[in-house]
Amino acid sequence: MRLKELGHDNFLIVDRNSYIGGLAASFTDEAGFTWDIGGHVMFSHYDYYDKLFDTLMGDEFSLNDRESWVRMFDRWVPYPFQNNIRYLPKQAAYECLSGLIKAQTGQGKVKSHKDATNFGEFIDAVFGEGIAKHFMRPYNFKVWAHPPEMMNKQWIGERVAVLDIDRALKNVVLESDDFGWGPNNRFKYPLKGGTGEFYRRMGESIREHIALDRTVKSIDAGAKVVTFADGTTESYDVLITAMPLDVLCKDILTGDVPDTLRTRASELRHSSGYMIGIGIKRPCPSTKSWMYFPESNCPFYRVTYLSNYSPYLTPDQSGGNATHYSLLCEVSESEHKPVDKDRVIEETITGLENAGLLEPGERDDICDTWLYRAEYAYPTPAVDRDAILSDVIPWLEARGIFSRGRFGMWKYEVANTDHTLMQGVEAVNRLVEGETETTIGIVYAATEDGREAAVHERPAHAGSGEKRLAGQAVEAKNAAAAAKP
Repeated sequence: MRLKELGHDNFLIVDRNSYIGGLAASFTDEAGFTWDIGGHVMFSHYDYYDKLFDTLMGDEFSLNDRESWVRMFDRWVPYPFQNNIRYLPKQAAYECLSGLIKAQTGQGKVKSHKDATNFGEFIDAVFGEGIAKHFMRPYNFKVWAHPPEMMNKQWIGERVAVLDIDRALKNVVLESDDFGWGPNNRFKYPLKGGTGEFYRRMGESIREHIALDRTVKSIDAGAKVVTFADGTTESYDVLITAMPLDVLCKDILTGDVPDTLRTRASELRHSSGYMIGIGIKRPCPSTKSWMYFPESNCPFYRVTYLSNYSPYLTPDQSGGNATHYSLLCEVSESEHKPVDKDRVIEETITGLENAGLLEPGERDDICDTWLYRAEYAYPTPAVDRDAILSDVIPWLEARGIFSRGRFGMWKYEVANTDHTLMQGVEAVNRLVEGETETTIGIVYAATEDGREAAVHERPAHAGSGEKRLAGQAVEAKNAAAAAKP
């Protein structure tokens, strides 16, 4: 779209899938439930993204105030956990406070977060043994499917709220709640079609430039020719690619490619992910948005009340969740954390019961299950990732290949949907207008509340993130119009 805005029409977008959107696509199954590939929400750091959303979606979206929780010790703790440890049992709360004080007065395992050489040491240095034991270490392993010692500390930024001693003591002693942290505490969501509707409409606007169901077999970087699985070819002047960087370098590039480059790219790490949808024929019992699960009594690290995002994601199309609701569960996988695909749905349902999300007897009300496995789900910010990228990315760009996107750039810290879209926009601006790319070079810093963790544009408003009253879960925009066939 950015190329068209700049007056260029000679371009082609190729996708091996039969649909637009990649990991941001959505699917409506035969039972009438709409599912996303993971817990996507539409919040933005960029004015360009916001304007594009407004152009394509108009007023056909819901506006949601985040209500996030952590499930542990058979109770709900408001998110972020580290700001709300007063909700824990007294012994656990004491361990967390004691560890935090020791860590931040230089008496912990690692003297300072500046001395930390990886994410595991960062956890110990900033949060202390108690928070590390009860939440940070088990939860992050469930998410990343890699030990935190294998990960760097640069990715954290907005995604980890850093807590100081005074704030922790205040929250415990004065029983203060600390709900509203984070950049996504108010988010938009398409009324119909899931997150993928935004990208589907984007594809429609440039339909004549898109070729679906075309799988790339090889790319000759010297001749600048792409060969497809069906034997056809396309030549190019400049190539912007979003395929996984390791696959590109190991399996796709042909010609004079150094073995060392292929080897370096193959050392990049990632995790796979299972998305398990559970459709339930009952009125939705909660106003929650999404929840985190650090404990071992369930296989998932996050569950989303997806039907709370919009009234039109279940078979009940009456403008609410009066008869059905849906839960979207996420389970990570790697060589460090194997998953039995044949049992993951049953284990997820049992986990929902263990975690208190399915009430006794509610298993009988399950009317739909949906399973999607993403081979590439999370690009792991491993300790050696940046060194690898500094070797691979410049080599590709010197040959007119610009690897961008969640797995093209392999930077999780700039891999949200808005970041990824802007990587493409900024790459075009660089190639056509000579502008400097900013998103791919964002450097995050750990801050107390995460709100100013990086210098880039911010949305004009933010929600409180506090618990909403029943009936206030969704502010629907033009819901009556969206209900029309």
